[in-house]
Amino acid sequence: MDMIAEGAISELNKNSTNYSKILEEIVRIEKKIFPKHESLSRSFDQELSKKNGGLLFAYVNGEVAGYVMYSWPSSLCGVITKLAVKEKYRRQGYGEAMLRKAMLKCQSRNILRLSLHVDPLRTPAVNLYKKFGFKIDSLVAKYYSADRDAYRMYLDFSTSN
Repeated sequence: MDMIAEGAISELNKNSTNYSKILEEIVRIEKKIFPKHESLSRSFDQELSKKNGGLLFAYVNGEVAGYVMYSWPSSLCGVITKLAVKEKYRRQGYGEAMLRKAMLKCQSRNILRLSLHVDPLRTPAVNLYKKFGFKIDSLVAKYYSADRDAYRMYLDFSTSN
């Protein structure tokens, strides 16, 4: 499936060329896709300062097509915090390419389990995670808000090979 050029997916850090411009584009995507109370748009800069995580983005036709934020809060467990793709770039493999690269980054740190939360109504996202071997652990009631639940999903690297 690797139709997405490896060079289209990059890691964003404070030393990145065009850091501010790219971060602004990511914040715009974040605000458009996620409700205000779920948005990390105010804290991306702070999140990127942490040593135990990263943010990958897809850069296509001179713009950010999507991003994935991940972290490893412990030496054994990683978390996919956010994954978003602009509507016009969906179903073209960018989400897969970014998720694959984030998973490899976590695996390189010898993390055994990767977890995430996803709204069960975001069927394409749930299906993407299932395609990569993520399993639904439980339904977390009112995770996002009083009327929005989340699936807690996980992938054990030790058994996914």
